[in-house]
Amino acid sequence: MRDLALVLGDQLTHANDALDGLDPRRDRVLLIEAAGEATHVWSHKARVALFLAAMRHFAGELRERGLPVEYVHLGDAPETEFAARLARALARLAPQRLVVTEPGEWRMLAAIQDTAARAGVPLEIRPDRHFLCSREEFAAWARGKRTLLLENFYRAMRQRTGILMDGGAPAGGAWNFDKANRAGFGARGPGLVPPPPRFEPDATTRAVIAEVESRFPEHPGSLGSFAWPVNRAQAQSALDDFVAHRLPSFGRFQDAMWTRTPFAWHSLLSAALNLKLLDPREVIAAAANAWRERRAPIESVEGFVRQILGWREFIRGVYWLDMPQLAAANHFGHAAALPRWYWTGDTHMNCMRETIGQTLAHGYAHHIQRLMVTGNFALIAGIDPRQVADWYLAVYVDAVEWAELPNTAGMALYANGGRFTTKPYAASGAYLRRMSNYCEGCRYRPDVRHGPDACPMTALYWDFLARNERAFAANPRTALMARNLARLDAAERRAIRAEAARMTAHLDAL
Repeated sequence: MRDLALVLGDQLTHANDALDGLDPRRDRVLLIEAAGEATHVWSHKARVALFLAAMRHFAGELRERGLPVEYVHLGDAPETEFAARLARALARLAPQRLVVTEPGEWRMLAAIQDTAARAGVPLEIRPDRHFLCSREEFAAWARGKRTLLLENFYRAMRQRTGILMDGGAPAGGAWNFDKANRAGFGARGPGLVPPPPRFEPDATTRAVIAEVESRFPEHPGSLGSFAWPVNRAQAQSALDDFVAHRLPSFGRFQDAMWTRTPFAWHSLLSAALNLKLLDPREVIAAAANAWRERRAPIESVEGFVRQILGWREFIRGVYWLDMPQLAAANHFGHAAALPRWYWTGDTHMNCMRETIGQTLAHGYAHHIQRLMVTGNFALIAGIDPRQVADWYLAVYVDAVEWAELPNTAGMALYANGGRFTTKPYAASGAYLRRMSNYCEGCRYRPDVRHGPDACPMTALYWDFLARNERAFAANPRTALMARNLARLDAAERRAIRAEAARMTAHLDAL
């Protein structure tokens, strides 16, 4: 054998750089399933099933193309860790060279480099053409900048690529339409929302589901509603459906939340993108064409394109620029244990019960549920960032570390001290009442800061402000929050502090 082309579970594209120049007569493709990748964090059953089903479908497509595939199933070797399984494959196949596209995770990159070195097999790591901005390009853009701002990066990417540009000006006359994209559903709720397509499991996926249930019975989450796209054709169908039916209203309501509305107008394409079943260029083009053809308003299209061309590319660049220090970041020194109900949804807080319940059922929650519900609580309650990051990596089907860790440590928890955010995203129960119906029928009252009916989101928010009052008063983005706190008299502050202390001492009982 000449080359062994290693394809990782989040690199399932025929444009994978590791496949370039592959000669079926002399080379082979290697895919490895490893139970350790499901237990590295206590992964949601749907996350495990999605990765395995997509990998097995992709291996089948490679074989249909006439490529020789070495596929290591979960039960094919005694070792459970990826590195040990790779070492076994290298010893058995004895390739002249191991070729892989750059992994998306620091831990995986180190494991592959170390394993190849120990086996004495030369390793070639190829750049990942999936992304519109390479790691080197992002590092060059970031050089010399103390704070990295998405808006500056996003505008540079728009100008460089010509996406949503009219000559040198932004399409629609503005770089962003955020003010038009923050509406709640109102008292009547979301109304009729076109449901996303369901992709009923075929024989391959059904076999995966059965195996996951058998091998990982104690893992969180359910597989009862599993209907995610597991191959490129299904992912393309999901993209077409979103653009046709939900993109037009996506922008206005992208931040809104409502009970029994797990998907609303969102695309649900992040998992397919992160597995590389979809290319970001085709996703962006589909949305931009919808605006050019007057099938979707600029507010929705720009808001969606910002997530793909802007935030997704930006967050990957930050990950590789700031690792491995990012994984240990803890700006506030938070150390509380993650409440047990993060894994069960068994809490009196309706907002958390709804969001976590949805997550356990589907392996999905949209960005505001992640940032302003589960993330917000973890921030103001002082939860250890490492535990929170592990939870986010475990419970969402679209979770890959390059996307999850910067979003958690940097955006939700401000653990990196504002490396790319200008303020902590903290909010009280008033925000949740405005943006959702979660407060209706809740055990707690969102406008109460202390006492038997005090909302934990509200009490802990005001205590969080008090603990960091001096820093917030000095930051123009949080100065208003500090001034609001200054209006409270000493007795009110003491009552809030006592309530917050009681709550944080009994987080599992909230």
